[in-house]
Amino acid sequence: MSAYDTVCIMAAIAVFISIINHRIGKFQPTIAITGWSIAISLTLLTLSKLGYIPHKEEHEVIQMIQAVNFDDFLLKGVLGFLLFAGALNIQLPHLKDQKFEITFLALIGTLFSTFFIGIVLWALFKLCTIDIDFIYCCLFGALISPTDPIAVLAIVKRLNAPQRISTQIEGESLFNDGVGLVIFVTLFEIAFSKTAPTVASTALLFAREALGGIACGAVIGVVFHFLIKSSHDNMFRLILTILIPTFGYVVSEHIEVSAPLAMVVAGIIIGNWTRNSISEEAAHQISHLWELADEILNAVLFLLIGLMMITFTFHAIDIVAVVIAIPLVLLSRYLSVKYSYKIFNRYRTYNPLSIKILTWGGLRGGLALAMAMAIPSGIPIGFSPDIDVKEIVVLMTYAVVIFSIIVQGSTITPMIYKAKAEQEKMDHTPANSASTVNISNTTTETNTTNS
Repeated sequence: MSAYDTVCIMAAIAVFISIINHRIGKFQPTIAITGWSIAISLTLLTLSKLGYIPHKEEHEVIQMIQAVNFDDFLLKGVLGFLLFAGALNIQLPHLKDQKFEITFLALIGTLFSTFFIGIVLWALFKLCTIDIDFIYCCLFGALISPTDPIAVLAIVKRLNAPQRISTQIEGESLFNDGVGLVIFVTLFEIAFSKTAPTVASTALLFAREALGGIACGAVIGVVFHFLIKSSHDNMFRLILTILIPTFGYVVSEHIEVSAPLAMVVAGIIIGNWTRNSISEEAAHQISHLWELADEILNAVLFLLIGLMMITFTFHAIDIVAVVIAIPLVLLSRYLSVKYSYKIFNRYRTYNPLSIKILTWGGLRGGLALAMAMAIPSGIPIGFSPDIDVKEIVVLMTYAVVIFSIIVQGSTITPMIYKAKAEQEKMDHTPANSASTVNISNTTTETNTTNS
């Protein structure tokens, strides 16, 4: 069965799960699809262990799922579409209002989390006599630290959180996705490059990927802005928007800059400048097209994430690694957000539940899995040549991703409702109308109701 056949079948399954969930369920579609796909995987694995599924049929199912090369499918396929679709809905005035917070969380927070996870994981592995080099622990920290925009936007945006919290979650997830990929690529080069990297070459690689991606996205966004604005045919405008995450993404990759960051910047430009300069009907058609693309691609992606469980090989040591990874990632996220807010709170007043929501709402998704699966196979850990670094990293990543989507994603709703209630109290408190210092430009603000 070809990869195309597999994707078509998965799309149909995802749609049927969404229909069932819409009729009788109350979960967000992405949570429902992931949950059902995990249930299907566990059922097939159980039936296989009990001997009810012949080895031939089991092998065919695994081959069908593996026909879709996950890291290529995401990193070189749907990622550009999903990031562009998500960035279209980011409102530039809200982004400007939170530009310092988003930049700090996406850059400093991601760097802190990467090396905090790397150092603690390496130390805990040493205590458990799991011999893995420090660089591979940091590589896991780099791929798991960024919150995944695909998972975040698919779940959190539907809950209508208070504006500042929503902007921080969405903006951070879109930008630290690109930042996380740049950090991962940098550490990947250090770990697997044949030549020893220098500080200068590492800094140059980071700057080229990050700054180059932002600049490339700005150029792509401006060029297509004028092309779409000058067109008088709505169908042609839709075609032009499709060229951005296809042609634009490929160009960004070939000039070796961060294509994800380029898509985020281009999406923000098209979503704010272009849609405001064309007719309401044309803007609505663009929004409708990309909402549809976002729903379909997300459904297939999250179904594939759940079904990937069938393809994994498990060893006892993997359970130890998973038990360590989940609380460690949560702790690193909490510390990075908490200490960031110690700085933010000097200049502004925030919703009291901001730290909890940003910590618990920092979901991980397919992007982390795709990066983990890009790690080369055949690097054995110290005590067992049968278990390699990639297996442990992939399974730790998978466990964190499933935990964040199913557990965190399904339990964050009460927090957001409580935050809305707190926000209403803040909005009606006389002290809230007092001036506060804007951390972004050090001028005073007289209106802080849009928190």
